[in-house]
Amino acid sequence: MQVTDFWLVNRPHAYFSVFLSYDLKPYIMNLQEDLIPFLQRAFAEDIGDGDHTTLSSIPKEAQGCSQLIIKDAGVVAGVDVAKEVFRFFDPELHVTVYITDGCEVKPGDVVFDVKGRIHSLLQTERLMLNIMQRMSGIATTTRRYVKALEGTQTKVLDTRKTTPGMRLLEKEAVRLGGGVNHRIGLYDMILLKDNHVDFAGGIVQAIKGANQYLKENKKALKIEIEVRSLDELQQVLDYGQVDRIMLDNFDTTTTREAVKRIAGRFETESSGGITFDTLRAYAECGVDYISVGALTHSVKSLDISFKAV
Repeated sequence: MQVTDFWLVNRPHAYFSVFLSYDLKPYIMNLQEDLIPFLQRAFAEDIGDGDHTTLSSIPKEAQGCSQLIIKDAGVVAGVDVAKEVFRFFDPELHVTVYITDGCEVKPGDVVFDVKGRIHSLLQTERLMLNIMQRMSGIATTTRRYVKALEGTQTKVLDTRKTTPGMRLLEKEAVRLGGGVNHRIGLYDMILLKDNHVDFAGGIVQAIKGANQYLKENKKALKIEIEVRSLDELQQVLDYGQVDRIMLDNFDTTTTREAVKRIAGRFETESSGGITFDTLRAYAECGVDYISVGALTHSVKSLDISFKAV
């Protein structure tokens, strides 16, 4: 396969088109088409005008086999994406999967093997590993948070603190780890944060403006608003017309009081300053969700290798 004209993308927004429902699973059915812009850019970045190391050292038609081997305990994610990486680059590569997405793995486990042209195995290796190591690291971290919340009603949410160009893959990894996807971007939910409230002139003005906007533009989007104090919370409770209230940087005592005041009228989300060690204490306050930016913005990748056999 010659890597040429990869910057000419016919459907620049196709990659995002199937994610609007908050259920990312359907995208697996569309990977072959919807990952094309991402894969085009990624291979152009990595291969450029040719993998000269491989071209100079391996006969063009030489055949081989490589295995994906786990080197850390964790949760594997990105298997379905990897299959599409191979299919996109060289449809003649044959993938045999032994462990599927979302499964817990240990060092030495073989996730899949790939047979075909050695040129293709070598040229797809790094992109596939970058994707799978990142996604598996996110899924592993998410599973750890999810297990810490077992026995409570609280679900862990991701955020928009993602790697540019990889948001949907990273959010899929959160889902595979057992977490819940928050909004995908700025277009599929209204989230009135502190700056929106301050620029709008206050809580009521921000909520009123959001509802008027949705009415005028005939959009059916959920509205969430961030509050920074019990006073701001009371303003929301008095005015209403939102779906979820985010309790920003509340301590557990204030969170418990806020949940009591809300009394199930709105969905609740805790955010800001919450660590793994304090996660369960916030869940036990009765909030519906806890959003954790660390699931994607500072996660450690899972150690995985792709070795010739």
